[in-house]
Amino acid sequence: MSLVSCNKNTLELRPVTYAQFAEFVSATNYVTDAEKYGWSVVQVDVYNFVTVDGANWRKPDGSSTVTSYDLPVTQVSYNDAKAYCTWANKRFPTYEEFWEIANQDQREIVSNNTLPISNVSEVNIIGNVWDITEAEKPDSVRLAGGSLFCSESTCHGTVQERELYVDKETANIHIGFSVLDR
Repeated sequence: MSLVSCNKNTLELRPVTYAQFAEFVSATNYVTDAEKYGWSVVQVDVYNFVTVDGANWRKPDGSSTVTSYDLPVTQVSYNDAKAYCTWANKRFPTYEEFWEIANQDQREIVSNNTLPISNVSEVNIIGNVWDITEAEKPDSVRLAGGSLFCSESTCHGTVQERELYVDKETANIHIGFSVLDR
């Protein structure tokens, strides 16, 4: 399991993988928001997306299963990730905690479409997929870290100042989450 530590406060940020999420679903029979709706959002590029029937955490693009269970789980909503946290006795980082810890990660940042979504042990937690953070508002969730689509000329999501919010039911092929110990 990949983790990023911040020596200042000894918090360890762990991206949740497909293998870990599958263990949770197997133990609890949990059904994600995307599975309940029967569709989810598939990002084509930084500017374009489509809704795809059958897209969920098992088949992020709606047709293909994941190629590695060490990839960060995607197509999960805040609600889904929160249920995982309760089951695993973990918590989301706040937006500030995410950046404090993630900025310590010296591995390659996946952005600018340079690589596909990569195994969590191989790349920086910044980039790769957007990360859900603890909800600051009752109706929305701030995403951190950007995704492989982000660059300075597009969404500029791999910088802390970028603000991107989604509702608590939104899942996307480029949204995952990381956890901290309680």
